[in-house]
Amino acid sequence: MIGNFIATILAAGSTTLLLAVASLVVATILGMGAAFAKLSGNQLLRGTASVYTFVVRGIPDLVVMLLIYYSLPALLNQWIDAMDLDARIEFPPIIAGIATLGMIFGAYMTETFKTALQNIPKGQIEAAIAYGLTRRRMFTRIILPHLVRLALPGFTNNWLVLAKATALVSLIGLQDVMFRAKGAAEATGMPFTFYLVAAGFYLLVTVLTLLLLGLAARRFEIGLRELAP
Repeated sequence: MIGNFIATILAAGSTTLLLAVASLVVATILGMGAAFAKLSGNQLLRGTASVYTFVVRGIPDLVVMLLIYYSLPALLNQWIDAMDLDARIEFPPIIAGIATLGMIFGAYMTETFKTALQNIPKGQIEAAIAYGLTRRRMFTRIILPHLVRLALPGFTNNWLVLAKATALVSLIGLQDVMFRAKGAAEATGMPFTFYLVAAGFYLLVTVLTLLLLGLAARRFEIGLRELAP
C-alpha cells in the first residue's frame, strides 16, 4: 500500500513540473518586459513597471494566489450579473497557479534582468553601432549573450524558489506532489514518510537544475570568450 501511495506522489511530479516551467516562462517574459520598461526613456513605462514590482513584492504569495483564484472570479461574476449575462467564470487551479507564480516571480526577475542589462559592457554596444549592426543583430550577438551570462545566477535562484513555491498551489486543489503527499499522509497516518518523499522530489529537482544551469553558464562563458577580440 505504501508503494502505491509513493507511486501516486511521484506521478504527480509531472503536474508540479508543468506548473513550475509554465510559471517560469510567464515570469521570464514579464521580468524581461518590465526590466526594459524600467530602463526606457518613457516615464509612464518606468512608473508602471516600478508600481508592478513594488506591489507584487510587498504582498505575500499566498494572498496573491487567493486573490486570483477566489476574489478575481467573484468580482468578474458580479460584473456579469450586473450586465444580466448568462455566464460564469472559474479559474482552474493550474491556471490560477501559473498566473500567480508567473506574476510574483516576474517581479523578482525584473530586478535580475535590469541589473544584468545595466552591466553589459557599453563599449561593445557602441562598437556595434559604429559598425552599423542592426538592432536585431546587436541584440542577438551582443546583448543577449551578456544578458544570459550576467542574469543566470539570479535567474537560477529565482527558479529554485519558484519550484518550491509550487507547493502553495496544492492549497487551492491542484493535484500536485504536495496534494498527493498530504492525501497519503492523512489516509495512512504516516505523515513523515510521505512528506519525506515529497521533500526528496523537490530536492531532486533542485540538484538537476543546478547541474543543468551550471552547464549552461559554462557554455555561455566559453561562447563569450570565443566572441571576444
